[in-house]
Amino acid sequence: MTACTSCGACCSWCRVDFSAYELEGNGGHVPVGLTVEVNGNTARMRGTDHWPPRCAALTGKLGEKVACGIYEWRPSPCREFEEGSEACHRARAKVGLPPLES
Repeated sequence: MTACTSCGACCSWCRVDFSAYELEGNGGHVPVGLTVEVNGNTARMRGTDHWPPRCAALTGKLGEKVACGIYEWRPSPCREFEEGSEACHRARAKVGLPPLES
């Protein structure tokens, strides 16, 4: 099990905005039902537009066992987020988890 399948912090700490072209129906793969429109060019993962944020595609309990319900179809910000990065450590701290060990 990687740290990502037991963490989920990255899905619970900030808004996830991305190009509307990533949506299914616009040439992409992100399911429209899990998003909200920000404007004509930008979409946001549903649930990350609330406080505290939690992506609607995230299943499970943070810090124990989590999964992305649309992993193969997730938007670019999720694809670009790196396990163990500075952003990962900030996300983990925000939800009360310790940094990953190198």
